[in-house]
Amino acid sequence: MKKYQIVIWLLALVIGVGIGLLRIESVNLIMTFIANVYTRLFRLLAVPTIVLAVITTLASLGGGKEMGRMFRTTLTYTLLTTTAAAVVGLLYYVLVAPGNLPASVIAEENPGGVDKVNFSYSDHILSVIPDNIVKPFLDGNVLALLLICFAAGIAISKMPDTQSKRALVNGLTGLQDLLFMLIRWLIAILPIGIVAFAAQLVAEVSGGMMLDSLGKYVLVIIAGNCSQFFIILPIFLLIKGLNPIKTLKGMAPAVLMALFTKSSAATLPVTMENSEKRLGVNPKVARFVLPICTTVNMNGCAAFILVTSLFVMQNNGMPITWVTMLTWIFISVLSAVGNAGVPMGCYFLTLSLMSGIGANVGIMGIILPIYTIIDMIETAENVWSDSCVCAITDKVVSKTQKA
Repeated sequence: MKKYQIVIWLLALVIGVGIGLLRIESVNLIMTFIANVYTRLFRLLAVPTIVLAVITTLASLGGGKEMGRMFRTTLTYTLLTTTAAAVVGLLYYVLVAPGNLPASVIAEENPGGVDKVNFSYSDHILSVIPDNIVKPFLDGNVLALLLICFAAGIAISKMPDTQSKRALVNGLTGLQDLLFMLIRWLIAILPIGIVAFAAQLVAEVSGGMMLDSLGKYVLVIIAGNCSQFFIILPIFLLIKGLNPIKTLKGMAPAVLMALFTKSSAATLPVTMENSEKRLGVNPKVARFVLPICTTVNMNGCAAFILVTSLFVMQNNGMPITWVTMLTWIFISVLSAVGNAGVPMGCYFLTLSLMSGIGANVGIMGIILPIYTIIDMIETAENVWSDSCVCAITDKVVSKTQKA
């Protein structure tokens, strides 16, 4: 991607904001339609991107030391960055100390059709274990797909080096090249989508939000995400000898794409393209690490679960002690890593956790109108964190190979 394309993207952003400010209903409907088309197209490519990337990478790596090293590094920095995000969120929560919402508002608030949800980790684990080869593809169950891909990729690597194996690998590689060509076409016309995304967002925000009561809560969420984005993650890069500015510049298109689509999975094709073409990450590393990170590396989700859970519990009159805070750091990190890749997954997961402890989930209904903005920021942070983990893993692997 050329440098001037970033300028075009930013220009498209400005145009979209201008269109949204016009507040013309018919134009807003058109922008919403275009935005939905782009989101659907990227989600269409996301699942095959994950499948082909993991299978082809494992088929070439096998189950040897190199794959083990990449997996350990990916998992280590996923847990470190996710825990750091939760801790930063907690520090801001203690510092800002959001007050309670008015009791009358909580009592009268209709959570917009959001009811208590029965949450079971055993059911979630079972949903990850596929019992039908087609169903995970149809449902977009990324964790189940990863299990299938891991098994298929390692199995191919262990097959005897015959003509059949070479034909199979060449076929998968050819499909992957076709997929990347389609991705490049979508990226080429993305400025149209950015105009639509920006106009749609401005139109939604202009509808008004209950900022007076939730101001400090929103401040904690945004400040925590921004600190993680601009301070904590760059520190991780600096420790490994990587230039944060150069890394962010290379991954800017993917981060910007995540901001608008609110989906790490939908952004994955762009993230992989940028990491390989703009950062120069080894394709084997990028195609192994990024699909995994897209599923389990949820920095923004961990911070949201922690801060929102404390906020809801506080408004329910539950005592917020340091033991409670430390316990919920662990819960938020574990929940974020195991979060299912569904729209508004962090929101519904937090809702489920609060329902499970008997809290008044009507407060989640008050948060719902502003979740669009929060979700945008969190997704951008998640993709930036994925990019950092990928760059760090590439550095670790390349350094080990040279040694």
